[in-house]
Amino acid sequence: MKIIFLGAGVIGGSVGAWVAAHHEETYFLDRGPVAEALRQRGLTTYCGDSPAESQTVKVKVIGDLAEVPDPDLIVLGVKNYSLEGVAAMVKEKCGDKPVILSMANGIANQRILPKFFSKVVYCAIAYNGWMNEPGVVGYQKKGPLIIGTPDNSLRPEMEAIAQVFNQGVETIVTDHLQDAVHGKIVINLTNSATTLLGPDYQKIPNRKLLQKLLSGVLLEGVQIIRAAGYHECQLGGMPGWNVIWAAAKLPRFITAPLFERNVRKMVLSSMAQDVRAQGGALTELDSINGYILELADRVGHPAPINRAVFALCRQRFGKGSFVPLTVEEIWQAVEKQKTG
Repeated sequence: MKIIFLGAGVIGGSVGAWVAAHHEETYFLDRGPVAEALRQRGLTTYCGDSPAESQTVKVKVIGDLAEVPDPDLIVLGVKNYSLEGVAAMVKEKCGDKPVILSMANGIANQRILPKFFSKVVYCAIAYNGWMNEPGVVGYQKKGPLIIGTPDNSLRPEMEAIAQVFNQGVETIVTDHLQDAVHGKIVINLTNSATTLLGPDYQKIPNRKLLQKLLSGVLLEGVQIIRAAGYHECQLGGMPGWNVIWAAAKLPRFITAPLFERNVRKMVLSSMAQDVRAQGGALTELDSINGYILELADRVGHPAPINRAVFALCRQRFGKGSFVPLTVEEIWQAVEKQKTG
């Protein structure tokens, strides 16, 4: 199987490194500093719990898709806001022969990619990662990846992908893709709130209100997707629905230790990285948070916490230099949303 990873950011870089370490016919296409770093140093990955035990793999870098004739699999490690242009380029260069594997969050990729390709597999990423510099990616835990198709087609192709990927990272073929994708969307909802807070910029002394905010964002998300007919899908070590309910509903003296442990494990989200890098002109806000609010309207859920956070992000992203809010300021907006 000839595999091309198009985009070597946090997810494309980490998954690509794990695959390339065991699979000779793995190639990477990126541009600028990322491409240069891959050529010079390869890809380095490390677990956040043991940063000294990093692993570096030399990789094959290409400058154009034409350098790898007839690829079998093209892995799109780009976000949904870049997907249409990238898909058009891939279609022009490779036609409709390769299988496409999309690693973008949300479901917008399920609307975009079928316009270009007939063989598309989607992946829910069940781990968190971050990029220290081009070609150097940290992660909390290795995988798993959950791959599937909306109609459970392409089973032989998915089994072939899993067979190769499992040499480097746990890869599960699911018959319940939409449950997995929507479960991951819920987890991603907190990215907007933590980006507004900028916890790496400022201390957040009001831990009780912080827990109320973040657990409320998640619980609303669970309630919305459950009302829309989706079911829980285990996503590696990410919080299950019972844990999310407990964090929001049980007394804090019971839930605070677990909440604080989870907060300590939080990393700078991809949304926060986009806001820091480009002021937030392009983020996943609409494809994650906006989609959940569309779903909330459909099922009749008021979703005041998510609506307030979404409105604040809309006001503050893309306005140049970003200044974080306090948790009290965000909660004031929530209370205002609740009272109409």
